[in-house]
Amino acid sequence: MVGASGLTAVLLSLNKILNLGFLAGVTLLDNAYLYLLCGLLVGLVFLFLPATARASRVTVPWYDALLYALSLVVFAYFAFNANRILQEAWEFMAPKPAVAIAAVGWLLLLEATRRAGGTAVFVVVALISVYPVFAGVMPGPIAGLPQPLDTTAAYHFTSSESVLGIPTRAFGELVIGFVMFGAVLQLTGAASFFNDIAFALFGRVRGGPAKVAIFASGLMGSVSGSVVSNVLTTGVVTIPAMKRTGFAPPYAGGVEACASTGGVLMPPIMGATAFVMASFLGVPYTTVVLAAIVPSLLYYFGLFVQIDGYAARRGLRGLPRAELPAIRSTLAGGWQYLFVFVLLVWMLMVLQQEALAPFYATGLLLVINQLWPRHRLNWRRLGTLVENVSRSLAELAALLAGVGLIIGSLSVTGLAGTLANDLVYLAGNNVYVLLVMGALTSFIFGMGMTITACYIFLAIVLAPTLVTAGFDKVAVHLFMLYWGMVSFITPPVALASFVAAGLAGAPPLKVGLQSMRLGSTMYFVPFFFVLNPSLILRGEPAEVLVVVATAVVGIWLIGSALEGYVAGFGRVGDGIVAGAARALLLAAGLTMALPGGGELELSHLQLSIAGLGLAGAALALASIARRFKAARP
Repeated sequence: MVGASGLTAVLLSLNKILNLGFLAGVTLLDNAYLYLLCGLLVGLVFLFLPATARASRVTVPWYDALLYALSLVVFAYFAFNANRILQEAWEFMAPKPAVAIAAVGWLLLLEATRRAGGTAVFVVVALISVYPVFAGVMPGPIAGLPQPLDTTAAYHFTSSESVLGIPTRAFGELVIGFVMFGAVLQLTGAASFFNDIAFALFGRVRGGPAKVAIFASGLMGSVSGSVVSNVLTTGVVTIPAMKRTGFAPPYAGGVEACASTGGVLMPPIMGATAFVMASFLGVPYTTVVLAAIVPSLLYYFGLFVQIDGYAARRGLRGLPRAELPAIRSTLAGGWQYLFVFVLLVWMLMVLQQEALAPFYATGLLLVINQLWPRHRLNWRRLGTLVENVSRSLAELAALLAGVGLIIGSLSVTGLAGTLANDLVYLAGNNVYVLLVMGALTSFIFGMGMTITACYIFLAIVLAPTLVTAGFDKVAVHLFMLYWGMVSFITPPVALASFVAAGLAGAPPLKVGLQSMRLGSTMYFVPFFFVLNPSLILRGEPAEVLVVVATAVVGIWLIGSALEGYVAGFGRVGDGIVAGAARALLLAAGLTMALPGGGELELSHLQLSIAGLGLAGAALALASIARRFKAARP
């Protein structure tokens, strides 16, 4: 049932997006398409996700089968009446049967959201979804236009701002293809090919397995968009290899957690969130990709610098050549998969066919996979593939439709517009205070939601505030994405770190603290590019070049300071003097990377000169510390 329902949803989206004409003589309105898609997918979570962690999923209980059937009926009813909903304005004047069915659908969707997103997401969505009923009695900053319970229920299911809002529309028009592509990639030879390529290229170099994690996890995370599944997929290979070559277990877990988290920030795909972001911004997907290139590369560069310094200080070598796949044989066995990514990137960046690209790439991937016998799918593996695709689609569909309830509540009460002004007022019109408030808000919500759900919520509540303050619109949305991702590597939640800790056999808190240090770039780079959009390639070419170049130097100095090793200079050393040198080196890196202008009253040139001066002083102190150490008996 799971596979059949998911496969039908994929065929429905293919028919809609590629205009295949399966439904000859039938005009399928956009809202009818989205209702049918939700009907086929949302209820599936009741079939494969149990109500509680203790419940068995060997067989489907009768009540879960009933919930699935009810979900299908609810969405089918609204799909059947799609034309009437538009013509008769059901969002405020729905007939009584529609209100009753919407109320049932509301409860079903909340339960589906709980199973797909967890208790924290459920609580947030449930409370805000009933907010319109109590909006009139809320305190000033969060007061809104109140709505009766029946109007609220009808609005959630019949308007284009709630269940069928931006998240569900982005899913039905863009995201569904990429979720399918990521799931297919995992169960074909392509995933193992790119993993082998990473080991063949970087396995022998200093700290090789950790550098492999950067490459492999960055690539897989960009496609899948799921941090946890990324850790579980690549971490089972990279973490044992890191430990075997001398990396401490907490450090190995931290490397994999950071590398997997960064994958969602890495173009060209960036998981599902980038497409939702493009929909919110009303810009082509390529605009988001181009803006994300430099920050994501800076993040991985900072991680690389620290890994290289760690390996250099401890004299760690790579894996023996005999244990690594040869680059020639690896390419000979999987070169054909490169065409899949060439096609995908070409369609995304050149043709700008975001909706069509993943379907064509998936089709080519399946054809290539079947032409070569090594990873050819048989009927059993094909069934597993269809089921995995269905599960991935169902979880995301339920989550996005549930988060849509938040949008609906803020829309129908008018709070979405007034909350931005209230936050600006609380910040006292100080842009730095406002940015810190935005970062903390993003971090807090990121602890309880998936990154897509967190981003959507912040894009509604927080983005207008920061844009009103004068910040670049694209930079603001990327800022929220980055700070929403921070929670994956930051205790107390640190989901990516804790999953990696299980694979590394290390204490979760130690892995979390290591992840914070290794992924430190993620904490301050968002502030840099939101203060100066040149870092996201938005500005004059000359300024962009200067800002990016100094940011690279700054990140190198920061990574060197955190690890206590400077390439070309060697170890900074230990002790009070060496500690002061590392602090100066860190200050130099921050000064070099910090954009000039604004309220700082310092130009970029002045900051760069100050950074170079601090770096020179740091290396001078480190040299003194070396001489003291050498002079000791």
